[in-house]
Amino acid sequence: MHTNLFPVVPAQAGTHNTVPLESWLWIPAFAGMTWKVFWFAASLAATFASPSISHAQTSTYPQRPIRLIVGFTPGGSTDLVGRMLGARLSERLGQQVVIDNRPGASGIIAAELVSKAQPDGYTVLISGSSISAVGSLYKNVKFDVQRDLEPLALVATSAYIMVAHPSINVKSVQEMIAYAKARPGKISWGASVPGTVQHLSGEMFKRLAGIDMVFIPYKGTGAMMPDVLGGRLQIAIDNILVLTSHVKLGALTALAVTTAKRSPLLPDVPSIAESGFPGFDTAGWFSMYTTPKTPPAIVQKLNAEILAVVNTSEMRERLLTLGATRSEEHTSELQSLAYLVCRLLLEKK
Repeated sequence: MHTNLFPVVPAQAGTHNTVPLESWLWIPAFAGMTWKVFWFAASLAATFASPSISHAQTSTYPQRPIRLIVGFTPGGSTDLVGRMLGARLSERLGQQVVIDNRPGASGIIAAELVSKAQPDGYTVLISGSSISAVGSLYKNVKFDVQRDLEPLALVATSAYIMVAHPSINVKSVQEMIAYAKARPGKISWGASVPGTVQHLSGEMFKRLAGIDMVFIPYKGTGAMMPDVLGGRLQIAIDNILVLTSHVKLGALTALAVTTAKRSPLLPDVPSIAESGFPGFDTAGWFSMYTTPKTPPAIVQKLNAEILAVVNTSEMRERLLTLGATRSEEHTSELQSLAYLVCRLLLEKK
């Protein structure tokens, strides 16, 4: 049984929750985050190991449109990847894949909707890496990704990037740290939804750098972008596929990527590890799920069709232009998340 080391202060609906990380993270539960990602790989292996697959079960599926639930606002990285994937799946399956954005509660609203749908393969979810963490981050969340979702496929991985608004005139990580240290508690920063890997990456960076900045949460990257571009947020960490175009236009200044290696999308931008924090390495991923107890034959068909789409040269190229890559295995994602979790745990002991 977990012991709650810190008081839990739930965010108020419709307001910016600016309380520090310690007031709403259920820190001991972080220990479960890494094995939940291992569960994703293990569940996929178990599902697709079944030798008895009925052709009749899959030959008539799908017979009507499929609803693809996105737990974040339009315009964010998960939404963009979902729309790309949905369009190609519609062509392959012969039925329309309809995008349905259901933002809120760090993706939990969308996930719960899918978990309670009819187990017939007509309701699926695309989610970012936060889905593996939210159940461990919030004490009052009853959603359990292992129990409440059936994994379909790992779609792609993507780096995050730290950017600054040009108004603060910082060009590097070290300049940003100096700027923040001179203004403790006066710098606002964002990273999409609370509990996402980009948010936790920022919190870890703050602690390693010894700076005090105020986190402003949103319902998704799309909702955050007006404040980033308008300078109401001085610093942001989010998916490189969303922020690159703004960097290239000069609307935002790229400071560093969160992955250990530089991104081919912005090869001149250093990593945080290069910028004085060796070993820093976090990345996000996009994965798809459906409702538990969906017939295995339908799960396998969806898995095969999703992988067929993401493995085409066209889709790989489109993902790459957005800063995402098709991962051949789970190793890098697990290492990045494990690094993040362990650092947060160690710093709280």
